[in-house]
Amino acid sequence: MKFGISSLLAALLLSCSAGAFAQQAGAKPEQQIKWRQSVYQVLGWNSGRIKANVDGQYNKDEVVRAANAIAALANSGIGSLFGPGTETGKGWKETATKPEFFKNPQKVGELAGNFNREANELAKVAATGDAAAVKAQFGNLGKACKACHDDFKAKD
Repeated sequence: MKFGISSLLAALLLSCSAGAFAQQAGAKPEQQIKWRQSVYQVLGWNSGRIKANVDGQYNKDEVVRAANAIAALANSGIGSLFGPGTETGKGWKETATKPEFFKNPQKVGELAGNFNREANELAKVAATGDAAAVKAQFGNLGKACKACHDDFKAKD
């Protein structure tokens, strides 16, 4: 599946709509930061599950569950949790999102699109049960994550 400009615009529109919903629902910036920190913790947990399988004894069912969870979160509208007022502040801890993230929506949209594409592809590849292919695609997902972290996440 190619990720075209119309898909990117649709993803950004959905993200903006979800952001408006979060604001209308009364989600304070601190709550949005908590939610996004929680999402990234769950993404990290599921990534760890996949890594353990591709580096050790491979369990297709475990990998499929983790890859599907990652794809679901990637497509859940995470961008809506970066609403106005979340540039600084504390959720469960201080936000690690650099201020540059909020100043470069075009780059952020590109990186988010890459992450979504790689997450969706990982779920497809996981369903095949091909451990080598999963390992390769998991590497692609990791590169997509790292690209955003390099530019927009403060070091822990």
